[in-house]
Amino acid sequence: MRSFFLLSVLAVPVLVSSGLAEPVAAPIPETEIVNRYVSATQEQQTTLRGASMEVDIDAEIPKLNKRGKLHALRKMSSLGKITYRMLGFNGDNTVKNQVIARYLSAEVQAQDGPSLSITPANYKFKYKGTVQGQSRKLYALRVTPRKKKLGLFSGELWLDAETFMPVRESGRLVKSPSVFLKNVQFVEYYAIENGVAVPQRLESRVETRIFGPVKLSINYAGFSKQADEAVEEATFVDDAAQ
Repeated sequence: MRSFFLLSVLAVPVLVSSGLAEPVAAPIPETEIVNRYVSATQEQQTTLRGASMEVDIDAEIPKLNKRGKLHALRKMSSLGKITYRMLGFNGDNTVKNQVIARYLSAEVQAQDGPSLSITPANYKFKYKGTVQGQSRKLYALRVTPRKKKLGLFSGELWLDAETFMPVRESGRLVKSPSVFLKNVQFVEYYAIENGVAVPQRLESRVETRIFGPVKLSINYAGFSKQADEAVEEATFVDDAAQ
């Protein structure tokens, strides 16, 4: 979860307004909603370990009229380590090296565990109301980080009212991960499959100091679990650096 930090390398405002009214009373105590969410996501972390997904990463630098698309296999080991194996790339090498490679490096290197998790230790929660999803009711929460710490964000968290799993995270990073970036905003969507929230799509827009705005979108597919194998290195990052 929390792949939004991955954007800490390049992205641009795609923040979608929730259109919610003023905060209303929660159907159950706000603290219970948060506690159930934390419990559900803790169980999920164990479930996601040893899983793999195929990802398509599309990136664009409008100012330079450059684009690129990477197809890769994303794996998480039984210990929670994320690695990528590149399966193919089409497009401009500037996008590959300066946008996509930076994104992948950030995710691989920023696996900071509990210190970045969306929990009461890191965030304040405020119930905002309900949202009607395609087939289920959702609880919308405002999340505000307790500290201006790298990797944390200010925004909204939408939860499935039955499982308390996240279906949408959106907002902006409260601290720029580098002088190269001025503003990082994102929206990430999850699909609930067999009681687990699986990443589905991420949209991000980042304002950079060199290239101007940069757009990044990621589509996930083919979620599967298998016996943990020897951890592969993120070979794409190595290739891109050459």
